[in-house]
Amino acid sequence: MFDRDEQQSHKKLQAYFFKKTSNFVFGRVLLCKCFQLLIIFLVFQALILSYFSYSPPKQKQTPTREAVGEQTEPLPEKEKCESGRFYVYELPEFFNREILVNCHDLDPWHSRCNAVSNGGLGPRVTGPGRRSDGHGRVVPGNLSSAWYWTDMFAGEIIHHERMLRHECRTAAPEYAAAFYIPFYAGLAVARYLFTNYTAKDRDRQCEMLLRWVAEQPYWARSNGSDHFIMLGRMSWDFRRRKDEDWGSSFINMPLMKNILRLSVEKDPWDQLEISVPYPTGFHPRSKSELNQWLRFVQAHKRRHLFTFVGAKRPLIGDFRTILLNHCHNESGSCRVVDCSGTRCYDGTWEILESFLESDFCLQPRGDAHTRKSTFDCMLAGSIPVFFWRRSIKYQYEWFLGHEPDDFSVFIDRRAVRNGTSIRKVLEGYSKDKVREMRQRIISLIPKFVYRYTNSDDFRDYKDAFDITIDGVLRRFKEQKGSTNTTNGGTTS
Repeated sequence: MFDRDEQQSHKKLQAYFFKKTSNFVFGRVLLCKCFQLLIIFLVFQALILSYFSYSPPKQKQTPTREAVGEQTEPLPEKEKCESGRFYVYELPEFFNREILVNCHDLDPWHSRCNAVSNGGLGPRVTGPGRRSDGHGRVVPGNLSSAWYWTDMFAGEIIHHERMLRHECRTAAPEYAAAFYIPFYAGLAVARYLFTNYTAKDRDRQCEMLLRWVAEQPYWARSNGSDHFIMLGRMSWDFRRRKDEDWGSSFINMPLMKNILRLSVEKDPWDQLEISVPYPTGFHPRSKSELNQWLRFVQAHKRRHLFTFVGAKRPLIGDFRTILLNHCHNESGSCRVVDCSGTRCYDGTWEILESFLESDFCLQPRGDAHTRKSTFDCMLAGSIPVFFWRRSIKYQYEWFLGHEPDDFSVFIDRRAVRNGTSIRKVLEGYSKDKVREMRQRIISLIPKFVYRYTNSDDFRDYKDAFDITIDGVLRRFKEQKGSTNTTNGGTTS
């Protein structure tokens, strides 16, 4: 009896718990369904609201001069960048670094890898060099580390390296007063100059560069009028007008019309060009090295009245041939360094020695009107003799001043062709006048040499690069002030 009652109680208890459990599960299922419906409703409502409230995203606005150019970057208390700061574009390496990596392809006849090494300074000279007579050295032994075999067209690399380290460089383009384009245009174009490449080949990389720059936001604020570039070759190599002519048409491309250009030889009639010195082989690391060189040059004994360093060219009426013959005929007064073939291609101590030992050095025009040899000559304290006025007039004013007669001699080439004696003209200068002109040249040497790239021991001395960047920033500042005045604003 007990067992039957116990079984019935157990069945009732099971039924009770089954009913409770079923109600609980049903309640949970119903709650989940309601929650899911609520989520679906909210998502649907959000989609409807976003659809009716949607508006297209605003396009990124190109910075304007009002929005960007007028800002000023917080500066240190003793700010040296009075004319503003410059920004260096980070170009794709195709436009600079890759050109150096492919240095074997820059010249159809010779590898250019030495010429573009060491940040453009070239190979370091391994010794001070022995004099041609075997007695002593060409330069003091403790200055040999300041000498490199620097190529005449390495200026683009030298300027880029110095730009990256300059105190007036800013990493924030919104604070820049100027924008530097580190394109190695001279090296890029040169590989296509001397063989049977087309005009399109000579222009392709330049066109690609300008398209890239024009897409940058800070180009549009001035259409490039606050941008500048260094051209390592003469201006004429970038001024081709017809496809069959020499060189590239880089300068004549529409996007170049406002860009300020630095060049080793400028077009005197182009207001957007500034001529900068050809790099010499002397790159002092300190003021003491520079001052030692200046004293050395001033005290050096001059054994010859004049010298000519150069080679004949296979041209009818070649003026260099006339000068070489003239020097050979005046061997008691003139020292000749004949650079026929490749003898002077990578530099030779004999060139510097001849300049150091001569009062005057003959400087006929080169491939263009100017020559790197002019600065090599003046570096040695020798007085340059020009035969074309355009070889010096209206060139390098920031560095040499506006009066070339203070440090040079002009003899018209037509007079020489007609028999005028160069020796007699130069003998007409008194010793005092020669001394005065040499002193003027020595005072100019610090302004046209490029110091060693990584040296900081020049705090109160500005070399050719420092003078260049100061002049560029000052020009942009004056240009901005002139624009503000024209627009009815005020200048700062």
